[in-house]
Amino acid sequence: MNIFESINMAVKTLTANKLRSTLTMLGIIIGNASVIAMVGVGQGAQRYAAEQFESLGPNVLFIIPGSDEANSRAAAPIRDLTLEDAEAIASQVPTVSAVAPELQGQQLITYRNRRTNAGVTGTTPDFTIVRSFDVERGRFFSDLDVQRSSRVVALGSDLARKLFGNTDPIGQQIRIRNVSFQVIGVMESKGAFLGNNQDDVALIPISTMSSRITGNDSPYGTAVTYISTSARDEASINAAQFQIRNLLRLRHKVVAEDSFTIRTQKDALEIVGNVTGALTLMLAAIAGISLFVGGIGIMNIMLVSVRERTQEIGLRKAIGASQQDILVQFMIEAIILSAIGGIIGTGIGVAGVTLIGAVTPLQAGVSTIAVVLAVGVSGGIGLFFGVFPARQAAKLDPIVALRSA
Repeated sequence: MNIFESINMAVKTLTANKLRSTLTMLGIIIGNASVIAMVGVGQGAQRYAAEQFESLGPNVLFIIPGSDEANSRAAAPIRDLTLEDAEAIASQVPTVSAVAPELQGQQLITYRNRRTNAGVTGTTPDFTIVRSFDVERGRFFSDLDVQRSSRVVALGSDLARKLFGNTDPIGQQIRIRNVSFQVIGVMESKGAFLGNNQDDVALIPISTMSSRITGNDSPYGTAVTYISTSARDEASINAAQFQIRNLLRLRHKVVAEDSFTIRTQKDALEIVGNVTGALTLMLAAIAGISLFVGGIGIMNIMLVSVRERTQEIGLRKAIGASQQDILVQFMIEAIILSAIGGIIGTGIGVAGVTLIGAVTPLQAGVSTIAVVLAVGVSGGIGLFFGVFPARQAAKLDPIVALRSA
């Protein structure tokens, strides 16, 4: 019997038992769809996280108080970073193009009878360069505003909408912690960063923030929450990190352990990439269990089929069919079941990934590697789990098979 006759007979046998064939394929379908969907979602999460960090600004380095070791031990008090540290970095580190110290707090903001709690950030004019913020209307505050501790504010787009609705806020007066500020600008929409709305914020001069909103209780100068800096280009990031570390160690008189930590976009992306990669692998492995279960289902059904078709097997052997013919027949049936299940599962998985990408912020995409791997594994599972039932069928003695029928 040639291979085409075996395939034809296998197809007729499977179509004669449509319900059983469909239930047999179900495990493979679910497994393939799950693997493709989970890998697509995981990769989408990685791309989404990368975009989120890129939205912070190009080649950004963040300097925060305290070292990882000191934070984990919670030992000696952490020395504050100061505005003077930021000014020293701007003037003495040649690989840095802009520096933006930030002093942050959550404050009550009111306009007439409207009030809301929002983030207030005291910073400098370089904030728009370092963090890639653009002004939509009006202007951002200037170095002169910082020198004079002017009571001026630039509002994030969402905060402006909350307080003013459709009214133009430029020139209006709002109160932050009962201090009156004039609105001089509204920022373009920036979106959320890891769940934090960057448009629900009020930006004021750092000198005004320190003197009128938060107060200054640092013995080292004007305390800041952290310092954002922008390297001249991507190739300068490592050099900038090295030079900033050396400068701050000198300024803080560090002998052993640093009193600060420098984080780059690359560091954060590597951490997030490792976490999302591990989660993707774990989800794919869990989904892969469905493929294994589907393979066991194929083996069980094929074993049942062998028992039900004992008379057929005995009759075919009696008229000259060889063991190889019977083996090939049942192997083809198992492979057809797993292959069709793999194709249907792939279609469902691709549709699921496309739907997730359309209705969520995740840029979920179909991974060619995941599709090839899922289909290849499902076909291999059909082949592997089809061997035992096929061998059982091929070894049947024709006389015994005909008698037991």
